[in-house]
Order: sequence, then C-alpha cells, then structure tokens
Amino acid sequence: MARSLGMPLLIEGEPGTGKTDLPIHYAKDRGLDLEVYPVGSKSNIEQFVARFDHVKYLRDSQIEILNAQREEKGLSSKLTTGDRNPESLADYVVKGPAAIAYSKPHSVLLIDEIDKAPREFPNDLLYALSHRKFIMPESGEVIEISEEEMPAIVITSNREQELPTAFKGRCIYHYIDFPDKEVMGKIIEKHHPGLDEQVVRVALDVFYHLRRLGLERAPTTREILNWLKYMGDIAPKEAVKKIEGLEGIGALIKTQADMERINRMIGADNAAFGSLN
Repeated sequence: MARSLGMPLLIEGEPGTGKTDLPIHYAKDRGLDLEVYPVGSKSNIEQFVARFDHVKYLRDSQIEILNAQREEKGLSSKLTTGDRNPESLADYVVKGPAAIAYSKPHSVLLIDEIDKAPREFPNDLLYALSHRKFIMPESGEVIEISEEEMPAIVITSNREQELPTAFKGRCIYHYIDFPDKEVMGKIIEKHHPGLDEQVVRVALDVFYHLRRLGLERAPTTREILNWLKYMGDIAPKEAVKKIEGLEGIGALIKTQADMERINRMIGADNAAFGSLN
C-alpha cells in the first residue's frame, strides 16, 4: 500500500519484533538497493540528505596554492588532494542516505528508530521527502525522482517518544505485535537449531510469565535468545534447573526496580515452600 501511494511506511512495535529486519529482507528478496539512516539524538536533515565538507574544501584550496608556489620554485613534487578539484564543488558534497536512495529508482530507504531524534526532525524529514527533489549544497546539483520511481521509505519507531500527529498522518501506519509462544519458538529454532525442546519450553514459560508481570522493561526477543545461547552450553537437565531457578536472569531483566521485584517474588516463593516443609 505504501509503495502504491508513494508514502512512507511507519512501523511501530516493541524492540525485537522485527521492524528493522522487515525492509532489509524486503530489499534482499527483491534485489533492491538499500540505504539505511540510523537516527540518533543529534540527527538533522543535512546528515540525512547531504552536506558540504567545508573543511576538506578549504584544505584542498590551500594545497592548490602551495602547489602553485612549489611549481614557481621549480619543485616537481606536488601535494595531493585525492583527485578532488576545488573548482568542482560537487567533489565536496557528502551525500547522505536520502540523496543516494533518490539517485537509485525503486530502491529501499530505511530510517531506523526515528523516536530517538530531536523533536523537530520528523517534521523536517517529512518536508524534505514530500518534494521528491533535493538540491545539493553549494554545487547546486539537483537529484529528482518521479512518484513511480520513489524509493520504498520505511520508518521504524520503538515509541520512546510520541511522534507529531501531522507526521503520522502523512505515513501508512503498521504496528507489529510481539510474537506469541509459537512464533517465538520458531525464532529460537532458527537462531539456536538443535536446542533441547524441554529447555526451550521451560525458558518460554518463564519468559512469557515475566512479560505478564508489567515490568518497567519487559524482556524482548534479543534477551531470550541471549539467555538460551548461555544455556545451550549446559547439559539439558542442568539447564532446565537453572532456568527454573532464574539463573542468569540478568540476560532478561534490565532495570534495578525490575530485578528487585523479581528477587522479592523469589524470596516469597521460597518462604512459602519452607513453611510447607
């Protein structure tokens, strides 16, 4: 739908649901070029589209002057600018993922974790993308693409902060639900083939029980894969005991408050068991 309408696809969901992998596999399956822009707290449109390297331009201009002076003195050796020419401003334009993707019809452009960006970035981003044309700084080079040849633009978000309403309104929206036990079992099998079935079953029971507790940070796919990677080097019967005893729980629990809550629950269970004895 996003491809047909020429609109960005905004994908939200918990970490570990495959948001980033989706456009990567889409590009791979269809043999399309992929450009990725990982968003950070200092992201800006210049990094995303293109910027002019003033430092390199100034340095090369000084080298040209030095070479002219050396030539006047009869010196044959020259300092190099790396095949760049200060008279060609295009040599100093550093194209970002957007400019590169727009130069490749039907490519895929992934803007990953936009919720990490400064507040103004999403709206600046949408304005830049909606024109389907970029003018390179200083050089004036125009990169333009038709609606039919637009890149497939995929934007992911973990919802760490709410995106502007106007921004979301200009995207096709999709939410990826967290995998259920059956799907998670297939994910584990793909990453850890040959792992003992009982080990996996017990680990899944513990994992989804923890997710139902309403923790500050519920464990994600990456965490259970790491936990089972650790358990995979242990004999199955021993691994089951360790899982049931929540050994290595630091692979799943990532905040002090959550760890304290789990420890209190373990202590309460042990006290109840002791009173029964």
